[in-house]
Amino acid sequence: MISFDFEYYKPETLEEAVLCYHQLVSCSKQPLYYGGGTEIISMARAESLQFDAVIDLKGIPECNYMGFDNGNLVLGSTVTLTQIAEAGYYPLLCKTVDRIADHTIQGKITLGGNLAGTIKYREAALPLMISKCWAKVMTQNGLQKLLFSQVFDGYLRLNKGNFLVQISLNENDCLLPYVHVKKTKMDKIDYPLITMAGTKNSLKINAAVSGFADCPFILPSDLLSNTMLTEEERITQITELVKNSAISDYLGSKDYRLFVLQNILQQMYDNFRGI
Repeated sequence: MISFDFEYYKPETLEEAVLCYHQLVSCSKQPLYYGGGTEIISMARAESLQFDAVIDLKGIPECNYMGFDNGNLVLGSTVTLTQIAEAGYYPLLCKTVDRIADHTIQGKITLGGNLAGTIKYREAALPLMISKCWAKVMTQNGLQKLLFSQVFDGYLRLNKGNFLVQISLNENDCLLPYVHVKKTKMDKIDYPLITMAGTKNSLKINAAVSGFADCPFILPSDLLSNTMLTEEERITQITELVKNSAISDYLGSKDYRLFVLQNILQQMYDNFRGI
């Protein structure tokens, strides 16, 4: 149970939402944008988050949209992980989100919520980080279209009062050969020791990992794809390059994560061999 009172708003347009936010701020209130609400509710119940109002974005059509438009796959920020997984538009993203939580929770977690969450893994970002991807962000001055890398570098970085509306990516990226590997401490559905998402096109391999460090990051594509080196040499150089970022926690030690990363990279090369 949440121990404090708060106001609830459900605007129907992008303009109403951002106006509502700034009107609340002008009244010295602390509003939050709300999608699935799983993290907000749990943190409020634990009294680790306080707010005066929530602005529910699920009533805004643009935030709920999912489909293809002019050669791009468009995913609204309030589309749930279950909806993404079941639609099957982007197989790598489907595979990734299908392992984030159990099916009940997947039906509540939204794409925007996973990207913006305080839980460090943000696994839904991995396929987006390695795609030609754009973000539409609503600001007080209107809708802006930005490169995904401009708003996400392991964390979703938006100015106060702005919110994520949609993600779009080239539909050709959805068709690339891919690999998804998630290693957990015990159960299939759990926080990752390491999750990796990778794709291969005619020129190079792209891959990103979560769980290895404090936030998701992209592995160096030039090194991943350098055929002048053996696979073993590439794996050795990559692990040497990223080893200082490895974390130790209850899921596994730094050294164990390095060992797992090496195995995952070899699995990726095995999967892509001949493609």
